[in-house]
Amino acid sequence: MTDDSGSRGPSKQRRASAGISRAELEDRVRARREQFEEANERITARSGRNLLSAVAIGLVLGGLMFVSLLFVTELFLVFVGLIACIGTLELVGALKRSGRYVPVIPSVISAAGVSIASFYAGASGQWLTLLAGTGLVLVWRLGMLANPAHRADAKQLLRDLAAAVLVQTYVVFLASISILLVAQPDGRWWVLAFMLVVICVDTGAYAAGLNFGKHPMAPRISPKKTWEGFAGALLVALVAGVLLSIFMLHQPWWFGLIFGAVLTLTATFGDLAESLLKRDMGIKDMSTWLPGHGGFLDRLDSMLPSAAAAYVLFIVFS
Repeated sequence: MTDDSGSRGPSKQRRASAGISRAELEDRVRARREQFEEANERITARSGRNLLSAVAIGLVLGGLMFVSLLFVTELFLVFVGLIACIGTLELVGALKRSGRYVPVIPSVISAAGVSIASFYAGASGQWLTLLAGTGLVLVWRLGMLANPAHRADAKQLLRDLAAAVLVQTYVVFLASISILLVAQPDGRWWVLAFMLVVICVDTGAYAAGLNFGKHPMAPRISPKKTWEGFAGALLVALVAGVLLSIFMLHQPWWFGLIFGAVLTLTATFGDLAESLLKRDMGIKDMSTWLPGHGGFLDRLDSMLPSAAAAYVLFIVFS
């Protein structure tokens, strides 16, 4: 007879060992996941953002813009034009919740028209279409006074008209500037460069503010924003500006310092301006288009004024 107890013994030991290893592995994975979730909750509490969602949304939006800029410029027009329309809907909806009525249909028509005109007709087409679109929105609102449901006193009507101009200026005009820039010779590289610098500004401010932030910059407007975060944003933006200036824009290194410093100011201003706007309207987020992060305007607030600054720098230095 063959004694196979010896062969079965090691096999059982291996299975037991494998079972213990698997259990230990599951325990370790569970512990790491709990630690990560706790760390993410602490970061969210300090910064006001969910790190995983912010990174995921940033990668998706950035990837779409990157692909459209490098391969098919017309896709950038479609992408930014769509964002302009969505951003217009967001701001119109937020203004409505705060008691200001802006007609939706002409506002979106203007956003689409200005985006297309900026790409195919240049600055003159952009301005003419913007003026025509703004006029359409204002006349539409005045025409709605014939409907008793939309009648208002003089003060309320002026507030509505001012809100309509705000939508066209803040969202439609500023968003179309990036389209205007990308249509210029080598403009796509300038668009890509300014977006990368703004991303560096947001990342530097986030990291520095999270680790070193102690002195609030504007506590009544944005309690999470600190001077330490601003310093970190400026440092990262200057480095990124110099590198992009030399290797992407083919400008002297000192232009990169100007590029990084200006975009740090405009990105910070855009963030604070939207925070002030939301505080004035008494809302936390512009919309719920991006679950857990509000709307597109909440994620692109620093990009909008930075596009205007990048276009001015392009005109002056290129």
